[in-house]
Amino acid sequence: MDKKNIRHQMLQKLNTMNIENHARLSREIIQHVIQLDAYKNAKTIGVTISRFPEVDTRPFIEAAWEAGKKIVVPKCIRETRAMDFRLITSFEQLETVYIDLLEPIVNETSSVRKEDIELQIVPGVVFSKDGYRIGFGGGYYDRYMADYKGETISLAFNCQTTEVVPTEHHDIPVNTIITEKKIIDCQRNRKSS
Repeated sequence: MDKKNIRHQMLQKLNTMNIENHARLSREIIQHVIQLDAYKNAKTIGVTISRFPEVDTRPFIEAAWEAGKKIVVPKCIRETRAMDFRLITSFEQLETVYIDLLEPIVNETSSVRKEDIELQIVPGVVFSKDGYRIGFGGGYYDRYMADYKGETISLAFNCQTTEVVPTEHHDIPVNTIITEKKIIDCQRNRKSS
């Protein structure tokens, strides 16, 4: 099956999730993340503002702010499919752009260099145990991560993980996947396969 069909099937499955269960599982995932050294050691964290049925990133962002961390959120540059991560200190600094995505308001936020972001929370729809992912189809993160040197983590419900996903030469895997049930060390899985 190709990426498009796998993405479609998983999104259909996720869209049937009960709202309360979705919120509870999202909180469980976030509790696992904030125990990780990669999180504890990061001063600046890149993360998207999620939309249902993705793992809810708002509680994660609030916890990071409480811990004194800087949160940077991507502004997508559609013409080049690049991302400009911008520092936000409040959800009020976001605006709705195309397809209901929330992005930073440019004149209320400042740009942060890629090398100053120690941890990147990478979104996706389906994830393999070795860290490859099927995203939402735009290719933004694979372009961004091609020369990113920091830690990469994806947040996923356990049902979003699988043994393998179809990959292409430009796909960049993440280092770790966190679900409500487990922490998957993708780097170790890549070395052992």
